[in-house]
Amino acid sequence: MGFSQEIITEIDNIWQANLKHPFVQEIGAGTLPVKKFKYYMIQDYIYLIDYAKMFALGALKSIDLTTMTQFSNILQSTLTEEMSLHHQYAAQFNISEETLASAEPAPTTLAYTNYLLSVAQTGGQAELLAALLPCMWGYEAIGKSLAHSPGAKHALYGEWIAMYSSPDFGELTEWLIQEFDKVTAQQTTAQRIKLTNIFKNSLRYEVLFWEMAYNEEQWLV
Repeated sequence: MGFSQEIITEIDNIWQANLKHPFVQEIGAGTLPVKKFKYYMIQDYIYLIDYAKMFALGALKSIDLTTMTQFSNILQSTLTEEMSLHHQYAAQFNISEETLASAEPAPTTLAYTNYLLSVAQTGGQAELLAALLPCMWGYEAIGKSLAHSPGAKHALYGEWIAMYSSPDFGELTEWLIQEFDKVTAQQTTAQRIKLTNIFKNSLRYEVLFWEMAYNEEQWLV
């Protein structure tokens, strides 16, 4: 068993909370209110801009060309395929490119992206991978779990499910998992505790992101 699976087993309660959040389940059922998805789409667009920087930092911290290339491939996929999906949804919602580009992050979005970038910039490759893996792995698991749900045939949510249940997204996610397990194979107990906490915090933010979108979180002042 790789270290990634050990972590998932240890924090299964958070993993399940992520997979079974009402926002996710209602996408699968095709019953999520459109205004909640619209809110989510804008915030996720903001999030992806900083999340993409994580892969750029991964390439920067790589010690061989193969790893650097793969991080670059994931960066390219994020900036093109995932961002393209958000642009498509923006067009359906009649949101202009200018409005999308000028949207402000909600409190949870800002806190999550700041956490990711802080860990990535101050830590090594293992810390970076521990921070970014919960998002990509979580979306892949959610995509697969919803692939045959009513939402997969929904006029609005079907494309979202198709993106994250696709073989291409699965392959990129699997590479990240394997890379994390390879990098952490020789870690000490103290290092593994630190990495588990980073992974746990990012996964907690994933749950909070769904909660934020479900409640259409706003700044209090």
